[in-house]
Amino acid sequence: MSEVLRAARRIVVKVGSSLVTNEGRGVDAEAIGNWCRQIAALAAQRREVVMVSSGAIAEGMKRLGWSARPKEIHALQAAAAVGQMGLAQMYETKLRERGIGSAQVLLTHADLADRERYLNARSTLLTLLSLNVIPVINENDTVVTDEIKFGDNDTLGALVANLVEADALVILTDQAGLYSADPRRNPQARFIDEARAGDPALERMAGGVGSSIGRGGMITKVLAAKRAAGSGASTVIAWGREPDVLLRLSAGEAIGTLLVAGTAKHAARKQWMADHLQLRGAVVVDDGAVAKLRGEGKSLLPIGIVEVQGEFARGDVVAVRDLRGTEIARGLANYASGEARLLARRPSSEFEALLGCPGESEMIHRDNLVLV
Repeated sequence: MSEVLRAARRIVVKVGSSLVTNEGRGVDAEAIGNWCRQIAALAAQRREVVMVSSGAIAEGMKRLGWSARPKEIHALQAAAAVGQMGLAQMYETKLRERGIGSAQVLLTHADLADRERYLNARSTLLTLLSLNVIPVINENDTVVTDEIKFGDNDTLGALVANLVEADALVILTDQAGLYSADPRRNPQARFIDEARAGDPALERMAGGVGSSIGRGGMITKVLAAKRAAGSGASTVIAWGREPDVLLRLSAGEAIGTLLVAGTAKHAARKQWMADHLQLRGAVVVDDGAVAKLRGEGKSLLPIGIVEVQGEFARGDVVAVRDLRGTEIARGLANYASGEARLLARRPSSEFEALLGCPGESEMIHRDNLVLV
């Protein structure tokens, strides 16, 4: 644990409803203030933090005077709409007190399933991080339906970790971590300090449902760790009210349960693209572009493209071929095939006139490109 968290430069922190709202009594200003203080200290260490926070529905229930979580979808959506106001305001206030900007980002699983929306969300979050702004993410419960009924923010935390290529996912909960069995029912249950994310035995250990306020449970956290491990991010499950938990974890202290990713971050991303079987098309590039990609690790610019093959959309995985037809790389296209043909051999200074709006300077950014 000491090496995994100490080396992490980009961290996704997920906090659950029961912590954020003090078991449903309303947004907990003290708790959020403590997390924001720790986030500010991490930012001073030049670490990047993305916050995934539950609590909108719970805060809405409190503001509306409801003691029990409703079952009707429209009532849940109304509670989310009311509660999100207070939740965002509290994070903004507490981060501003520490001299740090914040941004509210509402996502659905559909945003991360669609490749174009995935790229748009990724670009926005990475831009916010580059501006030293803390993104505070929640599921857009006001407009989704099945996500409210079946979803959970543990899964969203894992998806965000994959989205921004985080080094670690920290899930703060009202439990100390993962046990081999429910310690409330089995006095022989042992605490799991460390295990491999994705180990089937973990899913058998975890179980039960969330609190009366939240919808998660330890099983959703174990599955989230498995998902995050797919992009090389390890996960820590820890008690959210542990004093200075984020600072102590980042210093390498063993707190909670560490579920270690079996694949290095960059290797996982490279393997995903290299193994992508549904290539939608290809771009043929000149020798100068080949030299920059192979020798200098640069992004692929449209000016180096001599031909666009096939039909593809923004966000599709496409092949990059040299003039002899040899595939040299694969990557996520920033432009659809029609736009790529329009921009091929053109400098970025002409993009706005050609597209009718500002465009990205790269056809494939180096972070989304792997040599093969």
